[in-house]
Amino acid sequence: MGDGEPLVLRRVPDAAAEFISSLRTKKLSPHTIAGYQRDLQLVSRIAADLAGVAAADLEVRLLSGRLVRAAFADFAEPRSPASVNRAWSAWNQFLTFCVAEGMLEGNPMAAVPRPKQPAKAPKPLLGDGSASATLLERIAAGARKARDPWVERDLVVLALALVTGMRSAELLSVTLGSIGGAPGDRRIQVVGKGGRTRSLPIEPPIEHLIEDYLGSRMRRFGLASLPRSAALLVDTRNEPLQRGGLQYLVRQCYRYAGIHDRVQKGTLVHALRHEFATRLAERGASAHELMELLGHSSIVTGQAYVASTAREVRGAARANPAYEVLGRLGPVSDG
Repeated sequence: MGDGEPLVLRRVPDAAAEFISSLRTKKLSPHTIAGYQRDLQLVSRIAADLAGVAAADLEVRLLSGRLVRAAFADFAEPRSPASVNRAWSAWNQFLTFCVAEGMLEGNPMAAVPRPKQPAKAPKPLLGDGSASATLLERIAAGARKARDPWVERDLVVLALALVTGMRSAELLSVTLGSIGGAPGDRRIQVVGKGGRTRSLPIEPPIEHLIEDYLGSRMRRFGLASLPRSAALLVDTRNEPLQRGGLQYLVRQCYRYAGIHDRVQKGTLVHALRHEFATRLAERGASAHELMELLGHSSIVTGQAYVASTAREVRGAARANPAYEVLGRLGPVSDG
């Protein structure tokens, strides 16, 4: 915006609606967009109260550093650092959009402190690494009792998560056309966060599981073929599997495989992603390789798996019974 050029006047709700509409080009998940909308609404209501106007009448030009900082101070009081950080990011992007659209002269978020969060430790399945093998073996043997059992589908869901580390939304977005390459050298094209695309290798055992599953799907629904645009993972009505259905399926598989007590609090499908990364780190995968496979934007997140693995290795070494004996011996005299 040039010097002396007047600001474009917009009310915050209208500007927020324009911003949310602009996000659709980024191919964000509906869950992420709903989170942006919620955070924009909550903070703007607080800002409107502080400015002494109705939320519907709050104008973008009134969003000074002082007002937004005060609104965030009230917003943050009952909330966790993670929630405040998420809202901070949403508002930073929103106000950057407002500057680009000529509604503000500058982004006031530089005046709003952002809370520090402790690094999140990975949460793989608890134990010595055998839980994932137990899960696959028992589900393959038909352990999950369902009204309309479909072992081939359940096994593909679990196996894909464990060998690719895909997020829930990524698993659900895979189509038959996402899988390409020659037999023995196949890859899955995945669109992750921020629209970033990555190519994940899959090995022959997964190829065979997918072939068995697709064969069972065509028999189950009386289909002669499946289009490349069809979702890979479907429910028992041949409709694309949804987030809630995926979560229910995985929870049931944990339960019937007898490993529900090895799933850490706050994880479900994501535990399989953490299991994938942790076990690769144990076997020497670098932070850079994990960043590429997991679709992270920074190498720092991959380093968390490597660091966690180092702690686990030290813990395992510390359990050596020789240490207990040495601790009882005390200092050894020269005689």
